[in-house]
Amino acid sequence: MDMQTAFNIVGAIAGFLMVWVLTGLKDSMKQLQAADLALAEKVQAIEVLVAGEYIKRTEVEKDLTEIFKVCQRIEDKLDRKVDK
Repeated sequence: MDMQTAFNIVGAIAGFLMVWVLTGLKDSMKQLQAADLALAEKVQAIEVLVAGEYIKRTEVEKDLTEIFKVCQRIEDKLDRKVDK
């Protein structure tokens, strides 16, 4: 076996290994892209769910009205104590 034949065999083996590795990387990237797309869809669904659960303005106004009523009662009691 001369030097050229040995070089051709080594080159062919190296080329085969490179193609094999690159094919594996390509398949892995396709799987990761599919997983990324699925994850992005899940995150979008969660964002929509969370956005639907914000507190409503009417609920805040009702709660603030109750708080202001309690504060007014406390103020009235303090005023009566000061007047005595």
